[in-house]
Amino acid sequence: MRRWYGLDEVPRDWGRSVVTIGVFDGVHRGHQAVVGRAARLAAELGLPSVVITFDPHPDEVVRPGSHPPLLASGTRRAALLGDLGVDAVMVLPFTLELSRMGPDEFVQSVLVDRLHAARVIVGEDFRFGHKAKGDVPLLRELGEKYDFEAEGVPLLADGDTISSTAIRAALADGRVEDAAHELGRPHRVEGVVVRGHQRGRGLGFPTANVESVPHTAIPADGVYAGFLVCDSERYPDARWPAAISIGTNPTFEGVARTVEAYALDRDDLDLYGEHVAVDFTARIRGMLKFDSIEDLIEEMNHDVEVAREATSG
Repeated sequence: MRRWYGLDEVPRDWGRSVVTIGVFDGVHRGHQAVVGRAARLAAELGLPSVVITFDPHPDEVVRPGSHPPLLASGTRRAALLGDLGVDAVMVLPFTLELSRMGPDEFVQSVLVDRLHAARVIVGEDFRFGHKAKGDVPLLRELGEKYDFEAEGVPLLADGDTISSTAIRAALADGRVEDAAHELGRPHRVEGVVVRGHQRGRGLGFPTANVESVPHTAIPADGVYAGFLVCDSERYPDARWPAAISIGTNPTFEGVARTVEAYALDRDDLDLYGEHVAVDFTARIRGMLKFDSIEDLIEEMNHDVEVAREATSG
């Protein structure tokens, strides 16, 4: 599978292809249906399939600070899209210049001149071009002009419409199980492990304090079961069952909101500076303020046992 960053990395001798295009935030089951349709059609036609996604999120360029919390980083999106059986993934840098292209110019410069699209598959709500003036009917019209066929695909899975907005709402409520169902996998928060107050180690539960990627969709404050994932030279392909805490540590009058993961029964890990991921599988409880450290430790022991059971399957 090929990966390109920008149009200039497309080989000059690239022939006709089946193209699908979108932000694909989260690469949820609805997005998977769109990309899957493109991959199947490409196989039927004997053509390569290409997925185009954007980085940064278009809203961040057009209206800085207005974009929604992101369900997946650009790197994660590209990897997930590549796992769907396509031949190439292109991350197209979204710039002000690109945002100002009219629908016709966008289609000609991206889909026609470089990718030589024979078919274009998009979500039925796909918008493109300056001020999002382009839609699927216009894409079909431009296809007649530039010799490709366009198709809008519903964002459906098992007959249900899948929505990134609904997934973000589920995460904001702490409903990580619902989010996982819509995504087709646990929601993931990525980042580098940084030094915190090291209270967890003093309490017998050393945690990895994860400094998340900017603009990440973080679940609601509370305690969760899930997995701490690391793939580095020191810890290749590691995936540890974990109890995860999100919040400000109210028992200690904390202010900063943190994501901390305790790998069950592991007090020997040195993760500082490592890039890790936290996968959320179940919510254990909301965030509480305890009257004493002893009460907190007792509850943390209970949380660990619940997390152990939730991740043992």
